[in-house]
Amino acid sequence: MARGRTKERGRRERRESVLADVDGGRAELLPDPDRPRAWTLLVDGAPQSHVDLDDPAHLAFEYQRRLGHVVDLAAPPGRPLKVLHLGGGAFTLARYVAATRPRSTQQVVERDAALVQLVRTELPLEPARVRVRTLDAREALGKLPEGWADLVVSDVFSGARTPAHLTTVEFVTEVRRVLAPGGHYAANIADGGPLAHLRAQLATVGTVFPELALIAEAPVLRGRRFGNAVLVAADVLLSVPELTRRAATDPHPARVEHGRALGDFTAGAPPVRDGTATASPAPPPDAFRQ
Repeated sequence: MARGRTKERGRRERRESVLADVDGGRAELLPDPDRPRAWTLLVDGAPQSHVDLDDPAHLAFEYQRRLGHVVDLAAPPGRPLKVLHLGGGAFTLARYVAATRPRSTQQVVERDAALVQLVRTELPLEPARVRVRTLDAREALGKLPEGWADLVVSDVFSGARTPAHLTTVEFVTEVRRVLAPGGHYAANIADGGPLAHLRAQLATVGTVFPELALIAEAPVLRGRRFGNAVLVAADVLLSVPELTRRAATDPHPARVEHGRALGDFTAGAPPVRDGTATASPAPPPDAFRQ
């Protein structure tokens, strides 16, 4: 792994960025100027994760805050969960679960072995019940027993796109097989206007699960801006009113679509199958510009 360091400019503590060549491209860990032990992970310039080693319950990225709301509402406060994370990044959500639900059992699946090594070295996990596996997400699903997980979180990006084989009915069917009764599935989906990918994912997941909710900012839902939406699915959903309240009071407020409104939004989009799947759309060049 090629690695180098460049001094951060104009920062109070003058910590150094960490650069590394990983399987998925060029990774960079940028120090957070406002938090002494916090870092942002980027891969080929696309922000992937933010981690505060002093406060793992702090979720800086809005989509991660929304996933955190799902973790909070998936069971009564403090109850341990069995969580499968498809996509590792800097293990932000696994750290959050460990901090807010001690004694939880977690598996993180990250295909990029070099990225895993970088994160383990620079942002070490505190002792916790977290197993990290360097496998393809769908391969890892196939190795887990039926009903293992209380929560499955899918946040898989190759560069800035979700691989095609993780967008299909067949993939979501495997997710459901791994979920225990009463379990939840949450997926981070990135799209922009005309939102064909997001609508297709709603149709795909809705083929497998009877209840869905979607969390996103209004400009994203209207197709005016490329961004993230969090899709939540289950046989019986967690509290949608409480999820709505939390999303609305975030620093960047979001809406929760559910029921008939979400059905209207999906607008008859066809579900995605293995034979026709494509990767999620690439973000526009200015998507991550500060």
